[in-house]
Amino acid sequence: MDSIESARRVTAALAAAGITDVVLAPGSRSAPLAYALAEAAERGELRIHVRVDERVGAFTALGLALGAQRPAAVVTTSGTAVGELLPAVMEANHAAVPLVVLSADRPEELRGTGANQTTRQPGLFGVHVRAAMDVPAGTDPAPFLARALAEARGASGPAGPVHVNLAFRDPLVPSIDGAAGSAGAARSEAGTEPGTATATSAVTAPDITTAPQRTTTTPAPSGDGARTVVVAGHGAGELAAVFAQHLGLPLLAEPSSNARFGLSVIGAYRLLLERFGPQIERVVVFGRPTLSRPVAALLARTDVERALYVPEPQAWFEEGRRSERLISTLDELLAFAGRGADDWLGEWRKAGARAEAALQLHLADEPVLTGLHVADAVWENTTDNLVLGSSNPIRDVDLMATGDWHPLEVYANRGLAGIDGTISTAAGIALAAGIPTRLLVGDLTFLHDAGGLLLGTGEEEPDLQVVVLNDSGGGIFGLLEHGNPATLERYGSAVERLFGTPHSANLAALAEGFGVPHRLISTADELDAALEEPIRGRSVLEVRTDRAALRAMHARVKQAVLDAVGR
Repeated sequence: MDSIESARRVTAALAAAGITDVVLAPGSRSAPLAYALAEAAERGELRIHVRVDERVGAFTALGLALGAQRPAAVVTTSGTAVGELLPAVMEANHAAVPLVVLSADRPEELRGTGANQTTRQPGLFGVHVRAAMDVPAGTDPAPFLARALAEARGASGPAGPVHVNLAFRDPLVPSIDGAAGSAGAARSEAGTEPGTATATSAVTAPDITTAPQRTTTTPAPSGDGARTVVVAGHGAGELAAVFAQHLGLPLLAEPSSNARFGLSVIGAYRLLLERFGPQIERVVVFGRPTLSRPVAALLARTDVERALYVPEPQAWFEEGRRSERLISTLDELLAFAGRGADDWLGEWRKAGARAEAALQLHLADEPVLTGLHVADAVWENTTDNLVLGSSNPIRDVDLMATGDWHPLEVYANRGLAGIDGTISTAAGIALAAGIPTRLLVGDLTFLHDAGGLLLGTGEEEPDLQVVVLNDSGGGIFGLLEHGNPATLERYGSAVERLFGTPHSANLAALAEGFGVPHRLISTADELDAALEEPIRGRSVLEVRTDRAALRAMHARVKQAVLDAVGR
């Protein structure tokens, strides 16, 4: 079997598995896949998205998989191109996203010989993939693809990324009118049987491969009348909101839980935990909490009974490493949580309403726009999909978002919570179903993935608006220990240089260079007006703010909330 026929069988396997989107970065060794994909696209079997940067391509594929809720593939040539995919593969691993990596490679006889762009690609992603397949040149790749795609969808554990490494020999282009498309003649191919042990190096490495085990075999005592709260972390879903409202329990829901709606939602909950934390007796956790230190402290308390709902294997923790009781059925979870104590939810709701009012009053007195202003406006004015960048933006939304409004769907890369690839992920989400998408990021996140704005001539353009809160550096570090006055007194210049990472990048010029319209926003009215406009094509809204005043502003906000609700 020559390389072109092998590549055609790859694309046939992708189409048969229902994969409709493939992101391709240009390269020579991957040429057979490029030609086969072009043929499949002509037949209407799939869409190709071309990106010159492999890291951008991988995160775009990640976003496509997230937005469409089905596997998406990324194709690269050999060498460093494959290594560029690692950050997206790591995120996909911990977020259980079915990302299919197809890397082209030299045949076995050229490996280890110093051949150009040749390294040991099999096993490159280690524990971060559910399966790794090395397909020798001349071998039918279909059985390997079938096994890999099954693992990507969660055949042996959580869904997640897979790696299929495909070796190709010359010629690498289709034969035209019977003539070989390469100067080199095709070599005779060693006939390795498909699917044999020597033809594959399979690494199946889900974090949990069996059904979750509970921490105890005895039934949980009824929680009726207990002071229980429901924590909805990333990916919790609507069930968390329904569960909390059904039992009359306070719901502490992160924005990307997609559970932040309903009568049980408590706004500004992380500030209220200082007031209500000592009274909490039980906690029910849906999804993966990642944003708040007060919530992390609550889940670490040994005097509080805690249960984590795990109806199926999860990718974000290893079995035996969580201290909560693992519960896999709703009946047992309902019995554990029980109905809330009399007026328990009512007390939280009153405090939450006072906290939200205090926040709005305080922000009205701020002389300039802050991240909290932007977060409030973005949440309230987003009717389509919303993507939240890591660091301060998602935490600002967590503080400001109410339960009275919810965007269509909220996404965030919380598998590993990195800032890399965020624009590309959002672009993939927007392209997946053609839904206009708004992205809120900080300036460093924007700069880190500015290459995600690059589109080749003729490439499909996503309807994507990027809202950038530009404080000329890493604002989140000023809110952490690095911003303590004592630390700054001793290490002030080092903290600013090594953590604050100040810059003077011209975001308007950068956007213009990529052909993306840019608008500088200076007032709250301008921001609301811009956010109310429909999202068509790509655009950048920039809001500049002062990072130096951030810590003091958050201290004032916290004090205002505590004064409003009482300690």
